Amino acid sequence: MKRILFIALAIAALLVPLSAGGSSEDGTTVRIGVFEPASGDNGAGGKQETLGIQYAQSLTPTVEIGGTVYDVELVLADNESSNDRAATAASMLVNEDVSVVLGSYGSGVSIAGSDIFRAAGVPAIGVTCTNPQVTEGNTHYFRICFLDPFQGTVLAAYAYNTLGARTAYCLAKLGDDYSSGLVNYFVEEFEALGGKCIMETFPDGNSDFTSYIANARNGGAEVFFSPTSTEAAQLIIDQSSSQGLTIPLLAGDTWDSNVILQAAKGKDVDITVTTFYPEGANQDFDNGFKEWVNADSTRLANNGGDDTVAAVTAMGYDAYNFALQAIRNAGSTDPADVMEAIWTTEIDGVTGHIELESVNGDAVRNTVYVKHCNTETGAWDALPAVVVGE
Repeated sequence: MKRILFIALAIAALLVPLSAGGSSEDGTTVRIGVFEPASGDNGAGGKQETLGIQYAQSLTPTVEIGGTVYDVELVLADNESSNDRAATAASMLVNEDVSVVLGSYGSGVSIAGSDIFRAAGVPAIGVTCTNPQVTEGNTHYFRICFLDPFQGTVLAAYAYNTLGARTAYCLAKLGDDYSSGLVNYFVEEFEALGGKCIMETFPDGNSDFTSYIANARNGGAEVFFSPTSTEAAQLIIDQSSSQGLTIPLLAGDTWDSNVILQAAKGKDVDITVTTFYPEGANQDFDNGFKEWVNADSTRLANNGGDDTVAAVTAMGYDAYNFALQAIRNAGSTDPADVMEAIWTTEIDGVTGHIELESVNGDAVRNTVYVKHCNTETGAWDALPAVVVGE
């Protein structure tokens, strides 16, 4: 039994890389947990989201609390894109006495780790986890991004009204809260508009999408909607191209990645995504991040090998600054005080103004950015943003 306990503790210890911040000699340090995947299906996106948090910390490595300047230490835990591993990573952060947690990329792991944070009284701020269940019915998990009902509605309206599609093929990963949830919201709106949907799911670990692509073609689909992980997306793009599927491929924020751009470059595919931030919206941020990420080979590798500014990176940057402002407002490093302060915290971030509604602690957002993949240049072309209420 002692041997098993020792091994478990050793594994947990390996989850913590060296912190991105320093500690002062007198112990005035505030710890922020980073609950993100660095491996698994969503590892690429998790690394880019973490880069935004780390870049923000490099610019603002201290915070003044009650007249005392504290060093900010980032404590990283890899949840491995796995609901089964999420609780272990969450528990590690709680044991490291963090004041607040940021993450995760991936709604499923956010939901899976939620009860650990709740039981410990540690607040968590979702960065890009868009499924409503992350914050629904609790008072400890917050969020600075838009939600899937909003994103799904925009995508369905784009498919029906802009592309003129009347039959949509929708493919989700079985058991994945994000993709299945977003597909359901898309279907609900698309069918309400008068369209028809063909829905299927694929199992975990699947690498052959040829039968699904054939089903979309045989079903007369005019759009192929599949908000999957970037790992699955690359396969869908490759196999759609090789099978000559030329109908538009639509996806949500997970496809907004240079991984997708690299997979699509030079191929006969038509890809449109919705996202949180378009590169070029804040030139100072973009230029600063590019300089910072290019200065270190590990950072560059974690960003997919180039200096493209991912929307999740901008969101990670804003999440860090939002958390810092909540700590200032709390005047304390105590998680309970920070949790209370989060409800009324506001900042003007690079992705827009961020404040939370008072029911579930979700961000008040009314804008979705739309991007189209330019397969010749390997870059995103910005389409008109969708602003609801204007």
